[in-house]
Amino acid sequence: MADSLPRMLSNFRPLTGVVKADYTDFLVDEAPLYDFDGSGTHTLFRIEKTGLSTMQAAHDVARALNVSRRDVGFAGLKDARAVARQWFSVEHVDPDAVSQLAIPRIRVLEVTRHRNKLRLGHLRENRFIIRVRETDAGRLAQVQDALRTLTDRGVPNYFGRQRFGNRGDTWIVGRACVRGNLEEALDFVLGRAGPMDHGDILQARRAYDRGEYAQALQHWPRMFRDERRALAALDRADGKKKRGFLAIDPHTRQFYVSAYQSHLFNRVVAARLSAGGLHQLQLGDLAWLHATGAVFSVTDPAAEQPRADAFEISPTGPLFGYRMTHASGAPGEMEAALLAEEGLTDEAFRNPHLRVKGLRRTLRFPIRDAAVTLGADGRGSYLELRFSLPRGCYATAVLRELFDESPAAASGEADEEESDD
Repeated sequence: MADSLPRMLSNFRPLTGVVKADYTDFLVDEAPLYDFDGSGTHTLFRIEKTGLSTMQAAHDVARALNVSRRDVGFAGLKDARAVARQWFSVEHVDPDAVSQLAIPRIRVLEVTRHRNKLRLGHLRENRFIIRVRETDAGRLAQVQDALRTLTDRGVPNYFGRQRFGNRGDTWIVGRACVRGNLEEALDFVLGRAGPMDHGDILQARRAYDRGEYAQALQHWPRMFRDERRALAALDRADGKKKRGFLAIDPHTRQFYVSAYQSHLFNRVVAARLSAGGLHQLQLGDLAWLHATGAVFSVTDPAAEQPRADAFEISPTGPLFGYRMTHASGAPGEMEAALLAEEGLTDEAFRNPHLRVKGLRRTLRFPIRDAAVTLGADGRGSYLELRFSLPRGCYATAVLRELFDESPAAASGEADEEESDD
């Protein structure tokens, strides 16, 4: 699906290359949304994690400090296959105890205090340093020109491939949730074995598809807590799949629905990009003011277009939900047609097990301080890209404009997931 999405740089011939030949080839460093005042009951600490997801790092920190995982706050979710520097928080813990943490693959860089717990979204931007190996260094000047074009026109605000899980099907689980078919949702979570499944997980999925739930539970590795919890609930409920799905952690269920929202949003971005560009305003658009994140209705596209050309504003697309504000005019008609094609209304996002308000998301995002240079180390030569992105925007969206979207060139990234509260 991601491979079929159109590029902004439609006339640029993407390079081949390998990203993440090593964790150190992908560095992300988050910038906080606000300054920390050095006082308060919350201890804030900046860590550098290598080869760990944010959730696993938070779990390891909580265990080392003997606190609940829920007591550990963070502003963004970063990918495991990277070196990531990010801020964590924990309340009523001595800063000295945090400074002395010794956890594999985690290094504490600095410690301070603040009055509030860190929460998802409490960051301003992410800064990236990415080394691409086995690529054509002779095209350095072309890549530099391409980055200048992206700086001027923006980057399509696609959700990256990692949003949709290793099998690329989390959005399908989310669609089943929104449609109220929790039995089908569980079938995709626990069964439907495919080419991405191997070893014990393949055996677990096959056992589930045969209805052998106890055997499936034996095969699922212990790190897959939601899958094991669902199977245990199935066993207790005599195979009632709805009961099994509802045993999955609510945050995980929310992630599935978010993936479906992301899938539909990507389709809107692709349609607008193909139809005239992501900078082009239309009557009825809901425009995003980049300086503040405010959204307003476009009633005079010709008058507002110079602001879009200057990258002050951009059209938005839908993350559907029962309280999302719809565009009008042609943009609204396209969004409504997409929902109708899916057989849904806004109210489908609100039921006894689901409450998704929805929001607007800009169709493009700015890239700042973008540069590319040629470098070399003991493993050979590489192109090194440096740039900064607003929170919630994917570095893979930049990479796919420049490099072929092969698994080697686009697998994973460090970025945050958004919370639809």
